[in-house]
Amino acid sequence: MKKLLATTVVLATGLVTAMPVLADRDEEMEFHSDRSFSLAVYGDAPYGCKAPTSAAAADECPAGSTFLPDSPNGPNPGDTRQIAATPAFIAAVNRDPRVELVVHAGDIHSGSTYCTMAYNQTVFNLWTQFKDPLVYTPGDNEWTDCQKSKEGGGVKNAAGEYVDYAAGHPVANLALVRSMFFPEAGKTLGGRTKYVTSQAQAFDPAHPADSEYVENVMWEQSQVMFVTLNIPGGSNNDDDQWNTSAFGTTRSGPQIQEVAQRTAADLRWLDAAFIQAKAHGDKAVVIVEQADMWDLDGTGPSLAHIANYEPFIAKIAALTRDFNKSVLLINGDSHKYRSDNPLQNNAPCVIETGTGTDTAACTDDSYDNHPYYADGVANFHRLVVHGSTFPLQYTRLNINPRASYPTTASSFGPFSWERVIP
Repeated sequence: MKKLLATTVVLATGLVTAMPVLADRDEEMEFHSDRSFSLAVYGDAPYGCKAPTSAAAADECPAGSTFLPDSPNGPNPGDTRQIAATPAFIAAVNRDPRVELVVHAGDIHSGSTYCTMAYNQTVFNLWTQFKDPLVYTPGDNEWTDCQKSKEGGGVKNAAGEYVDYAAGHPVANLALVRSMFFPEAGKTLGGRTKYVTSQAQAFDPAHPADSEYVENVMWEQSQVMFVTLNIPGGSNNDDDQWNTSAFGTTRSGPQIQEVAQRTAADLRWLDAAFIQAKAHGDKAVVIVEQADMWDLDGTGPSLAHIANYEPFIAKIAALTRDFNKSVLLINGDSHKYRSDNPLQNNAPCVIETGTGTDTAACTDDSYDNHPYYADGVANFHRLVVHGSTFPLQYTRLNINPRASYPTTASSFGPFSWERVIP
């Protein structure tokens, strides 16, 4: 039987507020359980891409892609192989006896696919096939990058109609994602509903605009705090100038406001999660967001393109040091599986090679892109989940609150993990 619980959360401002959280008795007991469980984490999928019109676009379309022509009423999603493969992938996740929760780390199509309501509906319909709850945090390709011409921003079809939803306007496309994938605050997607706490339910009254961020959620399970944040990758935290052909010649007020408002809301939500984790004596924190905040994204040695991630990384570093227990960050965005600690100088790092599950030592040190604290933050680890290319795969993340594993390429604190290709 469902019942309404009042969970007290101390917000970053110091204000204590009672937040209504729908949960049942079993879920309430899970907060403090020492039971082990596993979740499947993936992102940057399904990746369909448009037929390339330039070398840059060609880089995003995998070898063997077959492209569909645009229809008279709008664009097809181009290469549809991953869409076609998704039902079998979901069925394999459903068959995994250890997995009881699915997490998608953002980007439901490539950076060369148009942003349409029909495409979003296709993905939503696919996700209804998951038997377990699905937690999703949006990526840049489904909203911030919709303004780019290669995603359809400002592009019109033969009938003179914009091919993108709302001409690709990022704020409008985020609103579309929210209406389709977050129709009820605090309820997950998938076949079995899990109740989580959404920022739309638990915003700081001093900042009422934070109630817009229904996609930011937190929940506690097996003495671990999980928190998701809307931090889009690829667009320098949405600071790349919006498509001038559609939205003017300079960065507009709506764009500047979007970046500032969301960044502030994210930071307050992150504060609230750590405050609650400390108050409840949680053994670890898991942060899920889309952006690879250390990835130069093909911009060479310049760090300017990732500068807008500094507030998030500084906050995460400070909160992690203060928490003094294991903090695991999971992101997608850069497509290749990676296991490292970018808050520790010269920390061990492995990255995927080829199309299997093989890894090799990294040739770069992400710490150099955001150097925080000379002595580093040893109780931090980061996983980049695989995405965008075949074969589809997920990372099975295992939580054992009774364990304290050494930090290796596949373990850290109460966490261990392995990549799974069904």
